[in-house]
Amino acid sequence: MHAETPKPYRGLSVLDASQGIAGPYCATLLAACGADVVKLEPPAGDWARGLSTRVGNMSVMHVTGNRGKRGIVLDLQQARDGEAMRRLAARADVMIEGFRPGVAKRLGFVPEAGKPDVVFLSISGFGQHGPYAERPCTDGVAQAFTGMVALNVGADGVPHRTGPYLTVDMSTGVAAFGAVQAALFEQMRDRLTGAAPRRRVLDVSLVHTAAALLSMNIAEHAHLGEAPRLLNVPAGSYQGGDGGWVMVALLREAEFVQMCGVLDLPDLSQDPRFATYPDRGRNREAILPIIREAFLKQTSDVWIERFQSARMLCDRVNGPLEYLADPHVVASGATAVVDQPGIGPLTFPALPGLGHWTAPAPGLGEHTAEVLAEIGPA
Repeated sequence: MHAETPKPYRGLSVLDASQGIAGPYCATLLAACGADVVKLEPPAGDWARGLSTRVGNMSVMHVTGNRGKRGIVLDLQQARDGEAMRRLAARADVMIEGFRPGVAKRLGFVPEAGKPDVVFLSISGFGQHGPYAERPCTDGVAQAFTGMVALNVGADGVPHRTGPYLTVDMSTGVAAFGAVQAALFEQMRDRLTGAAPRRRVLDVSLVHTAAALLSMNIAEHAHLGEAPRLLNVPAGSYQGGDGGWVMVALLREAEFVQMCGVLDLPDLSQDPRFATYPDRGRNREAILPIIREAFLKQTSDVWIERFQSARMLCDRVNGPLEYLADPHVVASGATAVVDQPGIGPLTFPALPGLGHWTAPAPGLGEHTAEVLAEIGPA
């Protein structure tokens, strides 16, 4: 039996009109912590319903960002549905929108529609202000714009987007969750001190989140006025003789000497070209072929056993299925299954620090009648 997430937000009302991943994921984290989240979708549904593996109008991407919510469908272009949205907003403690800047205002989904002390979150590609505010943006565009792609040059010499498909989108959802929690705490403090209620309007964007993930890199580039030296060469991934890949990390100079010993290359650590991290960075093209050739002499299992026996930072380069099957993952209960109607069982990792969240996502308009009955007739 998995421990369920803590529920500090029981009684909190959230109206989520965002689509995709970033805004919805923020809202599902609030739902995991006990909030009553109403997911507002247009008649065509959240566009995430059409991406990734899907059955009908349910997709894995949609489930990822919408677990534990109640789903309603409103056409905000229609006066009657617009009025229903305003009545829902009037009872919301938190409102979340992910429209292109300016669209939410035209639809009436604005801070003024909420409670006097509503926390109003806008998520967009480039933020609500500045010359690029209305530009469309995706995870890959945010990575390219902020320098993340430029810093991820592959062995083929080509700059690549970093990580899995939704790196920045998911990170933006987590960042937004933190910002909303900070605003809710301020709201609570105001109430305890008797201060007048006031709205909190939050502006979270994909590009700002991507840049925040690069905080050290951006600060170092700005400080030097140029690209810094490569960090901790020859740390990285290497292919064993069986085709498997191994990741080796290095933090201290002494670990390079250890690495050479494990690889049966003791003379390499005595080569003046490779004496320090800066030296190895300058001579990267000379040292890497030597390291790669050494790794090919044994299987990945042998190298992992040798490095780990030496208490060095090393592990197998797993795929998601290998991760799920790993004995440590199984024994520690790191995942749980969501029984999702419309698509079947889906395995999700635990929410870091919060535990397991196994509530399913709503079908398109599944709770429209229920939610509209709660707010009564216009």
